[in-house]
Amino acid sequence: MKVIADTHCHTIASSHAYSTVLENAKFASEIGLKYLAITDHAPEMTDSPHFWHFVNMKTIPNELFGVKILKGAEVNILNSSGDIDLDDYSLSYLNWIVASLHEPTFQSTSINNNTQAYLNIAKNPKVDVIGHSGNPNYVYDYEKVIKSFKEYNKLVEINQNSLHVRAGSLTNCEEIAKLCKKYEVKVIVNSDAHFAYSIGQVDDALKLLSDIDFPEHLIVNSTVERFEEYLNNRA
Repeated sequence: MKVIADTHCHTIASSHAYSTVLENAKFASEIGLKYLAITDHAPEMTDSPHFWHFVNMKTIPNELFGVKILKGAEVNILNSSGDIDLDDYSLSYLNWIVASLHEPTFQSTSINNNTQAYLNIAKNPKVDVIGHSGNPNYVYDYEKVIKSFKEYNKLVEINQNSLHVRAGSLTNCEEIAKLCKKYEVKVIVNSDAHFAYSIGQVDDALKLLSDIDFPEHLIVNSTVERFEEYLNNRA
C-alpha cells in the first residue's frame, strides 16, 4: 500500500527544514502524490515563521505540478487547556491544521497534564490531525484520549519521522495504533518531512500498521476517495 497524500511537511520557513514549497511539491508530483499539505511550525516555536507567513499562504496556488496543495500549519498545543499559537484570524486563511506537543512550547509535568491537553485539543474544530502523539516525552492515558479523538473526528497521525528521531516512539505508536484499530479511529500516515526527498517516504509507518493488521479503510490517505471524503465531511 502507498499513500496518496502527505499532510505534514516543513519548508525553509521553518529554519530547521531545507526545501521550498516548490521543491516539496515537485517531488510529491514525481512520486505520484495527489495532495500535499504545507505545515510549517506556528509562531511559538523558536525557529518558526512570522504569523504573516500563514495569512499570506493564499498566494500559493491551489495546485502545483498536478498536486493539490493544502495550506496549513503545525500548531503548538501550549497548555493543558488546549490553547494553540495561532488565533482565529490566522486560522481563517488555512485549510489544514496539525496540532502537536513540542518540548520548547509545552512543559510535561504529568501523564494527567498531557492527557488533559489532548482531551481539550480534541474539542477544537479547527484541528484536523493530532501530530506525533507517540512521543515518549508526552505519555498520556492512551485509551481515554483515543476515544475522545474518535468522538471529535480527529485524525491520529502515524508519523514516519518520529520512528527515527524520537527514541521510544515505536512502542507508543504501536499501542496508539492498536487502540485506533479497536475503536475504529481514523489515522493518517505522514512523513513530517524536513527535506523534499522525504516527502511521502512512509514505509516504516506503514509497516507498523501492517504488522498489527490495521484496517486499510481507517487509513484516510490510503486512497483519493477516502481522503476527499474526509475533506468534505470534517467539522
